[in-house]
Amino acid sequence: MYTPVAADVAKLRNITGAGMMDCKKALVEAEGDFDLAIDNLRKKGQKVAANRADRDSHEGAVIAKLNEDFTMGAIIALNCETDFVAKNDSFVELAHELAEQAVMYANKEEFLASDFHGMTVAEKLIEQTGVIGEKIEIGSFERIEGPYLGAYIHAGNKIAAISSLSSKVDGAAEVAKSVSMQVAAMNPIALDETKVSQETIDKELEIERELLTKEGKPANIIDNILKGKMQRFYKDNTLVHQSFIKDSSISVADYVKSLDNDLKVLGFVRVSLT
Repeated sequence: MYTPVAADVAKLRNITGAGMMDCKKALVEAEGDFDLAIDNLRKKGQKVAANRADRDSHEGAVIAKLNEDFTMGAIIALNCETDFVAKNDSFVELAHELAEQAVMYANKEEFLASDFHGMTVAEKLIEQTGVIGEKIEIGSFERIEGPYLGAYIHAGNKIAAISSLSSKVDGAAEVAKSVSMQVAAMNPIALDETKVSQETIDKELEIERELLTKEGKPANIIDNILKGKMQRFYKDNTLVHQSFIKDSSISVADYVKSLDNDLKVLGFVRVSLT
C-alpha cells in the first residue's frame, strides 16, 4: 500500500488548500498520482457542494481591491455558512486573492469562468466547499472604473466600498478613502438626485402625500410641502448631498471641493453582508 511522505502531502496541500489528512487520504487513494489526487479532492468538493446547495451562506468576507493605477476596482463577497469560517485566516486570504483577480473582469460570470491556479474560480469554490465543509460561493460582485478610485473595507470584512473621483490630484487618496468610508457607513441609495430611480421617487412622494393628507394639510399646499420633503430626502439619501461623517457641518460634495474646487465624486459601489 502506498504511503505518502510528508513532503508530498505538503505539496498537495499547497496546491489545493485542503487539510493535511484529506491530502494524505487523497494521495493514498491515488497511489501517489498528484493529478488524480487533485481530481479526487475536487470530486469530494462537488459532492459536499451538492449536499449543501440549499444551505444559507449569509456569513463571509467582503473585500475591495484596486488595480495599480487606481482606475479599476472590484468588490466581492466570498460567502460561507458560519462566522467561524469567515474569520479564518486562510478563508480571508482566499477572499483577498479572489478580489484581486476580480478587478480584471467585467462581470461575475466572466470572473467565475476565469483561470485560478489551473482551475476556474467556480471550480475553486467547489473545491473549497469540500475542504471547509461549508457552502462557499461568490455572493456579490461589483466593479467600477474611473479617473481615480479609493477603497475602504470596514473592520471585520462585513462591508466594503469604492468611490470614484473626477481626477487624480494631490491628496486625492485620502479624500477617495474618506468618501468610500462615507459610502460604507451611510449606504446612500444614489450619487445625487439625478441618479435616484423614478420608482423610488414616486414611492417616496406617495408615502409623504398620504401622511400630509392624514395630517389635514390643504390640497393646494401639499405640492409645495412635497418639494421640501424631497429635498430633505435627497440630502439624507444621496451621497454628494449627505452630511460628511467626519464634519457634519459640510456635505460630501463640499468636502471633496475643499481639496480642489473642480474635484467631483463620479460614482461608487458598495457591498455588505447584511
